[in-house]
Amino acid sequence: MVIGSAAVFAVAPLSGLGIATAQDATPIPYTPPDNIGEVSGEIEADGSSTVGPLTEAVIEEFAAVAPRIAVTNGVSGSGGGFNRFVTGDIAISNASRAIAEDEVALAAENGIGYYEFSVAYDGITVVVNAENDFVDSMTVEQLQQLWSADGGIVNWSDINPEWPEEPIELYGPGADSGTFDYFNEVILGEDVAVRTDYIPSEDDNVLVQGVIGSVNALGYFGFAYYVENQDSLRAVPIESGSGPVEPAIETIADGSYSPLSRPLFIYVNAEMLQSDPALQEFVRYYLSTSDELASDVGYIPLPGNVELEQQTKLEGAISGETAPDSEAGGGTPEASPAA
Repeated sequence: MVIGSAAVFAVAPLSGLGIATAQDATPIPYTPPDNIGEVSGEIEADGSSTVGPLTEAVIEEFAAVAPRIAVTNGVSGSGGGFNRFVTGDIAISNASRAIAEDEVALAAENGIGYYEFSVAYDGITVVVNAENDFVDSMTVEQLQQLWSADGGIVNWSDINPEWPEEPIELYGPGADSGTFDYFNEVILGEDVAVRTDYIPSEDDNVLVQGVIGSVNALGYFGFAYYVENQDSLRAVPIESGSGPVEPAIETIADGSYSPLSRPLFIYVNAEMLQSDPALQEFVRYYLSTSDELASDVGYIPLPGNVELEQQTKLEGAISGETAPDSEAGGGTPEASPAA
């Protein structure tokens, strides 16, 4: 299976999203209205190549429930999706980061209200070629040195003198990617420039194939792409203070895979949501099935209480009882849904 491909924003910690809490609430199963077969419309989503596979899976399942509602999904990166979303060009923006301050301002300037919904969790995965037998783990400091413009890293031996004196081939997301933004935020910080002498792509499959193609390659992308290609790649455990931790469903879910665990979002146009029955049913279906489908595509489902909170928020959004997140000046970049 092949899965789809400078603002300052605050990082939402997974602990704030309640990822490590017990699933002490039961999400609402999707129940289509009696006239679902008569509901028609066209919906366009675009954005993150990380969230894209989940949205695509929802679209495929939803087509059997509502055959007259046509939903399309583009992959232009979180930034590319937001560029279209803040002008009102699309109904849904897939995002692997929270909306940035400049995007919030553009949405306000264009009169675009929106709601932010958490849909799953992901762990950005640093990978090397499967034949690489010397990189057993990396520290956050080593990653920072490797990816910073002034880090001076050319060969593997520049990171660790016990590693080969061979040039490192770097692969990573392009600047429109939310994965790029999130990685740089938590690894480099706001004041460190990222190096530009690497091979970028908004299509994570290109990055996967690049690392598979060279024993001296290193790259990073969403966990699902690693899972899909783990026979040809090796995930690098990350040391952030408590010993090396490998990305896995358990370590992402309990927060120990730090600092590269993150929430995934969809942003929905508020006016379209309140006026379009087709969009209402699609988002209802998305939020009620994302737990099962997230697992299917390699991501970590929301805990039941957080999923229920998102569903409750949606019903308030549709009725107009819940104010758009845009009225608060953003989504939830600082504080996310509490458990």
